[in-house]
Amino acid sequence: MTLTLRGMVLALLFCIALGGVSTAMAQEVAPINVNTADAELLAELPGVGPSRAEAIIEERETNGDFTDADDLTRVSGIGPVTVDRMRDQLDF
Repeated sequence: MTLTLRGMVLALLFCIALGGVSTAMAQEVAPINVNTADAELLAELPGVGPSRAEAIIEERETNGDFTDADDLTRVSGIGPVTVDRMRDQLDF
């Protein structure tokens, strides 16, 4: 029983350490400029796949550049929750 508990504690510590590494790696990624990025790059944003990436491009070509993250709600299928998930990964 003690060995199992010890193994579980070690596994938990390992997972916590991996979480810290992935967070540090995510912070090193350059923000994506939604006014200049192509569809492939836009599709990397959380909640944005290929079809929404194309919709972002179509919206900016039709109605002009986005000035802030909240402007992305102009795109069908992108709401405030999605914008909040990607806000720190955006540039304008």
